[in-house]
Amino acid sequence: MTTRSLVASERVRPATRRLGPLVTILSVGVLMAACQPEFEHSVVPQPASVEAGSGAFTLTADTRIVPGSPEDPLLRELAEVWAAPFGDGIGLPVAVGADGEIILALDPGAAGVGPEGYRLEVTRDGVTIVGADHAGVFYGLQTLSQFMPPGAETGAVADGGVEIPAVTIVDEPRFSYRGMHLDVARHFFGPDFVKRYIDVLARYKINRFHWHLTEDQGWRIEIDAYPRLTEVAAWRDQTQIGHGSEPFNGDGQRYGGYYTKDEIRDIVDYAESRFVTIIPEIEMPGHATAAIAAYPELSCHGEPVEVAMTWGVFEDIYCPTEETFEFLETVLAEVIELFPGEYVHIGGDEAPKTQWEESGFVQDLMVREGLREVEQVQGYFIRRIERFLNERGRRLIGWDEILEGGLAPNATVMSWRGTLGGIEASRMGHEVIMTPYSHLYFDYYQSEDREDEPFAIGGFLPLDTVYGYEPIPGPLRDRDAARIIGAQANVWTEYMKTPEHVEYMLLPRMLALSEVVWSAPEQKDYADFLRRLGWHLDRFKALGVNYRPLDESGTAEPSNDP
Repeated sequence: MTTRSLVASERVRPATRRLGPLVTILSVGVLMAACQPEFEHSVVPQPASVEAGSGAFTLTADTRIVPGSPEDPLLRELAEVWAAPFGDGIGLPVAVGADGEIILALDPGAAGVGPEGYRLEVTRDGVTIVGADHAGVFYGLQTLSQFMPPGAETGAVADGGVEIPAVTIVDEPRFSYRGMHLDVARHFFGPDFVKRYIDVLARYKINRFHWHLTEDQGWRIEIDAYPRLTEVAAWRDQTQIGHGSEPFNGDGQRYGGYYTKDEIRDIVDYAESRFVTIIPEIEMPGHATAAIAAYPELSCHGEPVEVAMTWGVFEDIYCPTEETFEFLETVLAEVIELFPGEYVHIGGDEAPKTQWEESGFVQDLMVREGLREVEQVQGYFIRRIERFLNERGRRLIGWDEILEGGLAPNATVMSWRGTLGGIEASRMGHEVIMTPYSHLYFDYYQSEDREDEPFAIGGFLPLDTVYGYEPIPGPLRDRDAARIIGAQANVWTEYMKTPEHVEYMLLPRMLALSEVVWSAPEQKDYADFLRRLGWHLDRFKALGVNYRPLDESGTAEPSNDP
């Protein structure tokens, strides 16, 4: 997907009430005190229920975690994943046994919550986390970590341990789908950064990672049956400088990269251990220039093309021939082998039909299949791909353009051009994930003063607009609203060349998203969110994660660091 026309991206954002000065985050010592008349915490996203107790538990290097019983190795694994980063600071040996101070357990009934929910109880004697499932236990641990000092993962903890205030939290997510996206096709980011990205998602209970792997400007996944996808399609001769104008202005540097299958398997395992499901995206029928550069026979004209060096929407499109479907089905079969999640994203957006209109083959296909308009060829194309995926136990996701020409019967729709596509799809009985550019496109500027900001696609999306987003539109009936399974923010990287730039655009806006998709609407309070946010920005600083600082009004403070 391109990042839309600048006309669309420059639309005025919805009016948002500006708040007063940012409330200074309480010191850790005050936060830990049990005598406060009103219990204040720094947990993001906001839990469903928080009840203060009496006293505090002191966590030290002698504290032991008891992850269930020896019969549940997964509990031990997630305890180890959680505890490992604290080793330098406070040391948290993971021990299986009957005795310990941090108890992890599974008991859906006792937890009193639904899937991914948990009950966290801290007393003077220790900590108990009971999850409705393993993900719930993991999220309970993420919440527990937010009661520690921001530098606890880097060794910046004073002698004597860490006091955690007595508290009982009962929590569960509002939506089952809580997503973040990363485009690695416009600019490539190596496996280490992808893991770092997943770490940030998992800390804030984001459970879907949409990995945009193919585009006009690059193909990033190894496919054994088609080696030219990594030999040719993964590389472009150079990259456009700036927003682009005539004549072309390039940087003169060959650019590219791709993930081997072993690297992908490693990343998938890494994500699964943090309860993040990866959704791979293989774009079709448009955004196919790189693949056609490697295999020109996949187009309707068969002429050689170059991997795209500029941004935008290109006319290159897969021709709906049997040879093309054999190619795509072979690619998808290898993708399915790598990614165990239920969803495969096939794009479906911004597919110009000029080459189809000019193709004798396509015209004959329309007659043979009874298709009156060329737009219906896309519906035919998507339905064939969906049938292939469904037969292999996978479900298809596409951008809202897949509504055009007839929607595939079991498809899930990502509504990015606004909410109308999502509303229409939900009324048709389809699951919907809301991703509107107006609120959830993190490639947009975070300030109206762009001279002090890293270069971006355009648009304006400040923190408070993200926080104020409501995924379920008002006009929907209850049964249609129930088909909106969540929301996702997208990070398109045309103008993001470095990991630091991606982090800057992601944070802290992703924390606002986490509260949108996890917390109930009545629990949200922007002023309180800003207060809690201070702890998290201190944590990012301690971890060396780049982010956009806040100014006194609660917006973000410009920085040219990336």
